[in-house]
This record gives sequence, structure tokens and C-alpha cells, in this order.
Amino acid sequence: MTGGSTQGASTITQQYAKNAFLTQERSWERKIREALLATKLETLVSKDEILENYLNTIYFGRGADGIEAASIAYFGVPASELTLEQGAVLAAVIKSPSDMAEEDGLARLRGRWEYVLDGMLERGWISERERERATFPEILDVKAKNRLGGQTGFLLSMVETELINLGFDETEIQRGGLRITSTFDRKAQRGAQTAVRKAGPSSGTDGLRIGLASVRPGTGEIVAIYGGTDFITDQINNATRQFAQAGSTFKPFALTAAAEQGVPLSSLWNGDSPATVNGYTFNNYGDRSYGPVTLLQATEDSINSAYVEMEEQVGVDSVADAALRAGVPADTPGMDLDALDLTFVLGTASPSAVTMANSYATFAAQGTRADTYVVSRVMGPNGGLLYEAAPATQSAFDPDVANTVTYALNRVVTHGTGGTARALGRPSAGKTGTTDDNKSAWFVGYTPQLATAVFMAKEDADGTPISMAGTGGLTTVTGGSFPAAIWTLFMERALDGQPVEEFPAPPDGTKVPDNCPTSLSSEFEEVPAGCPTPPVIPEFTNEFPVPTPTDEFGGEVLPPATPITPEPGLSQSPDVSVFDPSPEATPTGGEVFAPMPTEEARPE
Repeated sequence: MTGGSTQGASTITQQYAKNAFLTQERSWERKIREALLATKLETLVSKDEILENYLNTIYFGRGADGIEAASIAYFGVPASELTLEQGAVLAAVIKSPSDMAEEDGLARLRGRWEYVLDGMLERGWISERERERATFPEILDVKAKNRLGGQTGFLLSMVETELINLGFDETEIQRGGLRITSTFDRKAQRGAQTAVRKAGPSSGTDGLRIGLASVRPGTGEIVAIYGGTDFITDQINNATRQFAQAGSTFKPFALTAAAEQGVPLSSLWNGDSPATVNGYTFNNYGDRSYGPVTLLQATEDSINSAYVEMEEQVGVDSVADAALRAGVPADTPGMDLDALDLTFVLGTASPSAVTMANSYATFAAQGTRADTYVVSRVMGPNGGLLYEAAPATQSAFDPDVANTVTYALNRVVTHGTGGTARALGRPSAGKTGTTDDNKSAWFVGYTPQLATAVFMAKEDADGTPISMAGTGGLTTVTGGSFPAAIWTLFMERALDGQPVEEFPAPPDGTKVPDNCPTSLSSEFEEVPAGCPTPPVIPEFTNEFPVPTPTDEFGGEVLPPATPITPEPGLSQSPDVSVFDPSPEATPTGGEVFAPMPTEEARPE
């Protein structure tokens, strides 16, 4: 009546009415309904039948609902074969099954068991001789909860956490009787496990963590996750944990801010390395210099220097604001909104895979952001609807802005560092991310139907991030290698049987033609339609021409042909090389991917 600690104040009939027909809500309304329902029950059903139903529905701990399941869980025998001492144990455990059912609650269970037997003696239900001879029975060891093995434990833990946040009582959840429908898709979930097993690395994996999360754009439903190898051995959920720096998967937020301010994809930026902007010096991956590049090329090849210069112009605050509106939480580790600097666009923050999948889902949904959830519906023991989810959405970006970002990220797959994802065989958009010292690598991408984030990171025994060098036989694990390969195989499985959908067209004038010149030889040279006007760099000519050497017949002597050797780490083809994680790709045990376009790395 006055608050403070709560105590039971229900008859057996009331408890049965609550368990079978009502919820565990602590309110006067529920208590009144419970009393009225109990009164009606006692006019229709005998007390013996009520007690029988009560014992067949209550939770006894150890995952056992009802007396028969409890008898087997504690003693390995059916209820009809329980001894006096065993029956008293089960009667005792009813008071607090979650507390007394485990090993550390054994002392409290013994005390309650003594109380039960003393009460039976006082009532005359057992003799003094039976009471004196009663000894505490041997209880079976708690069986390993193998039903939680693999990914199951991660899924159930996410569901339980969300139920508690929705107001369901933990005892009510564990007691059983609720029928809970989750958003997880069976085929997609199996696809996640298959993708990690088949496309992930098989060597150098000590301390390796792989996380995957997939979200349905426009609704926020989480359809699949990969939380780790086995929940039984490690309960840390890699899909929801915030610990791996995002790297260049944060660049689309800067691209969003630029599009909102009218900065075109054809705008030119400095692609040289190193480059200094406002006192900050940055390097591109491999310290490669590109010269003047369009914003589109800077996105395709993930050019740090160009993106930092662009971020300085549009404002770090604007970039951070775009990240927040897309769905990145303000309290994400490494994202200090009160001390922003130019490294923000290079992914110094450490979001979860769920966060990144949902943020990119905002682009896939043409600027509509949705809150993620895993509980779709909850039905009570009597079949009544207790809860039904409704997508919580809001407009984050103008559709033209989101579609501009999608166009650029689609080019990352078709022309840039995300070429591995082309194997999906349907329109897709995405971004790679690789961080300093190769401590994490990401690929986040989407189709119109599904947005998925995959990352890899390594930790030592103390949980300190370490380099992934040597993982899967690779010197450097980039976002375009194993993460993109896992993403591609997962999406192939998850989208199997679904129609191929095209992305919405970007606004007129957004597309940038291929092979735009980065310089002109004279001011009279024409620029192809749709290309930006690059600087004029006149051709250099000697003031005094050098005579052309001739042979004895007066013909021009040409210098010997010099074979063209591609730069290390670059494909000889103008097209994108594709990562191939299959064992057949490396019969000699060498690196398992053809040279790819350069990726990115955030400087120290």
C-alpha cells in the first residue's frame, strides 16, 4: 500500500488467474481484475482442479514450466515417482525459482525445504518419524544450456532485452507461456552463419571478431545478425557491441552534408598525399597521390585528402549532424560532439554493426530513418495480444539527397573499392572502411530491400585491439576483402527468391560521366558535357628543338619499347579486381585476392 519492497499477497487461485490469463504488470487495475477473475473461477472450478492447473503452468526455474517438466529437470523422474523429500524441494522452489534453481541458491533452497516439511508436519500431512528421517535429496546438476549454442543465445538475449525495455517483467518472460514473434528471418539468419563460415578467413583467426547485422529499410526490423562463433563460449554480441572503429564507412555522412549544401559530385578536390588542411596532415591509403579528383572519384577510391578538404568546406558539424540524423547514436564511443575535428570523416568513432546497417538503411529508404527492433508481436498464455510493434520512422534527408548518396555508393561497387560486391548480381551500393594499423575492416552496403553491415576486428587476451595482419593469409585485411565477400554471400542467401529492384534515379545533373579530364592543355580545349572544368596546364615545349635522330636511310629512330609495369597494389585493368576468398584461388597458399583499387586508412 505504501510502496517499498513488494510482497506476494495472492491466493493460489489469484496466482493461477494471473499466470494463465493476465500479465505480471504491477498495477491496481491488474490486481482488481485478478481478484474478480479468481472469484469467478472458484464458482466454476473446484480448488483441487485450480491447484492442478496452477502446478501445471507455473515456472519452477531451469527452463521448466509445470510440475512434470520440473520433476525431470531437478530429479530425472516423472512427477508420479517423486519422493516426499523431492516433492518438498519442488514445493520450496516455487517461492523464488529464478533464485533457488541455480547452484548459488542451494543454501536458501535447503532452508525453504525445511520450512515446507515443518509445515507438513504441523498440518498432520506427514508423521514425526517421516520428518525426522527426511534428508535433503540429491539434485541433478544444471545441464549446459546447449539450446543457446551458436547464434540462438544472441538472438534470445536481444529479444529478452527488448521485452524488458517494453515493460515486461523478467519473471513473466522466464516463466513461459508468452508467444513471442521476432523480426529475425530464418533464411537470412542461416545465410549469415553460412556466409561467415564460407567467405570468412580460416587461418590466423586467434582473437578475431566478426560482426554482421542486417536491417530492413523503412521499417527498422533486424532480420539477421551474426554475434560470434558460439554464445555458450562467449556471450559478447559482436553485432551490437560498439568497439570497432568505422573507418571510411563514415564518408557517406560527409557526402550527405555536401549534397545538402549543393556541392556536386563533379566538384574538384585535392587528391594528393600527404595533404594538410587547417593544420591537420593526412595520408591516402598507400600514400598514393591522385592529383585533382572529382568528389565522385574520391568516393569510389576512398581518397582521404579529398574528403578531409571537402569536410573542412561543408563543416565538421554538418557532417556529424548528418550521421546523427542517419541513425548513429550521439553517445557512440569515439564520437565526442563537443570536440569535433577533421578526423571525424575518417571514422574515428566505434559504432555497432546494427547502427551502421540501420544508418545506411536510411539512404536505401530514400531518406526515411526507422528505429530498429527485434520484437514484432507478443501473445499472452490465453492467446490475447499483449504487444504489437509499429515502425517508428521519421524523415532524415530529402529523397534527392539520399538518392545522390546512393548513386555515388553504387559507383563504389561498380567502379571502386567495393568491387567484390558486384558478384551479388543485382544493384547494390556500399562503402568500404579500413582503419589505422589494420585493426578493423568494414563493408556496409544495401539493396532497396536490405541494408547490411559486416566488420572484422582483432583483440588480444586483454581485449586490446591489435592488427589483423596475417588473418586469412593477407598482409592487410581491407574492407573490400573478407568483409565484402561475407556481405555478398549473405545478401545472396538472404535475398534469394526476391525480385531484383533498381535504385531510384538521382536528381538530374547528378551523374558524372566516366573519364572526365583532370586538366586541360589549353583554355580552348573542350570539356565533355557533364564534366567539371579542370585547371589549364599548358604543354611544355623546349625553346630550341632537338633534332630527331635518323638512321642511315633517313628514317626516324624510335627508342626501345619499355614494358609498362603497374604500380604495386593496383590492378592492370581499369576495371575493379574482385576479392575471391575461395581456397581454389590460392593453390600456393599466397594472398587470396587479386590486387584491388587502393583503400583508405586513417592516419595516426
